[in-house]
Amino acid sequence: MSAIDAAATTIPAGTYKDDGVHSAATFAVKHMVVSTFRGRFEDFSAELVVDDAGNAVLNGTVKADTIVVKDENLAAHLKSPEFFDTEAHPEIKFESLKVVRNGDDVTVEGNLTIKGNTHPVTGTGTITGPAEDPFGNTKLGLTLETTIDRTQYGLNWNAPLPKGGFALSDDVKLTVELELAKVA
Repeated sequence: MSAIDAAATTIPAGTYKDDGVHSAATFAVKHMVVSTFRGRFEDFSAELVVDDAGNAVLNGTVKADTIVVKDENLAAHLKSPEFFDTEAHPEIKFESLKVVRNGDDVTVEGNLTIKGNTHPVTGTGTITGPAEDPFGNTKLGLTLETTIDRTQYGLNWNAPLPKGGFALSDDVKLTVELELAKVA
């Protein structure tokens, strides 16, 4: 493998943390069979650690009670035991088992824990960088998406619709968009 090929498939060694401002953790779920409902979490952290051999580990934590939707009553319902039960389960966690970069494409396999339930997930997306910002900081961009079955994580609330179907799909699309700054 040439140096150019190696650069296209590895992430430069170091520890990278999300910058907290230019990153997002969002979800989308089909609602009432006709539209897509979206929400986000405001407080989360992510860390990518890459060793000299190019082995990478990505871990993240979301503060579940920082869920943001367009209605206060709905936000309270999502924090309740019928959904995230944020009092008993304040954090959502992701721990990677494998990170593979191929050019700008990236696949991350790991375990996602929501409401005390842990299941394997695979996220796919893109990685950009490294790039240097105007202040001399090294940055990476990482966008990952996956779809989970929310009922596997104990998020079981639903309501039948009068003519068939349910208020919420079981499939939920998760998206993280991270701007990671090298800290070590």
